[in-house]
Amino acid sequence: MNLFNRIFKIGQAEAHSAVNQLEDPIKMTEQGLRDLRQDLDKALHALAEVKALTIRSRNDAETERSRALDYENKAVLLLQKAHRQELEPAEADRLATEALLKKNQHETQSSRAAQDQEKFETSAQQLSQNVQQLKQTISQWDNELKTLKARVTVSTATKTINQQLAQLDASGTVTLLERMKEKVATEEALAESYGQIALESRTLDQEIDKALHLHGAGQVCEDLKALKSKLGLE
Repeated sequence: MNLFNRIFKIGQAEAHSAVNQLEDPIKMTEQGLRDLRQDLDKALHALAEVKALTIRSRNDAETERSRALDYENKAVLLLQKAHRQELEPAEADRLATEALLKKNQHETQSSRAAQDQEKFETSAQQLSQNVQQLKQTISQWDNELKTLKARVTVSTATKTINQQLAQLDASGTVTLLERMKEKVATEEALAESYGQIALESRTLDQEIDKALHLHGAGQVCEDLKALKSKLGLE
């Protein structure tokens, strides 16, 4: 039994994990808004129907009150006619009684219609409150959806940047920079070394040229003396 319970719990946990992976807050919110708008349409339709019943009940109550008053007036006319001896008293009493019965029936129907009107008005008020609540909820969810979309945009961009930063090899970058510095230092030292060698070479050549120049000048002096002696100028 314990083994089966463990297997069931593992399967249940995996099912919850799969559901969590499939859930999309934006899509869920949008679906919730669609459901709320459908509920709002139904509530508005029901509210319209209840208001129509309220109006009909009010009209029925007024109509029944008018009919009751009409039958009461007819009973009065019948009694007045009998009083003027234009109608037999017994017949007048019979007809007046029937008129009064009709009057009572219409008054009862008018009272029932008025009660129905009150009930429908109460229902209409409750439905109207529900409609307003649904509208407020839809408006709130719309604002939350806009905020959620903005947050998703920001979080997605932040996640992308952080992933890019996380993928950078900091140690490798530092090693590469150190190698570049070492190479540059080596190149600079090598350049300075070649400069020194070139300078040494130029200095040696200058010494040699100087020595040769001095030797050449001495020979020229000897040649000049020889020429003067030959010409008998000395």
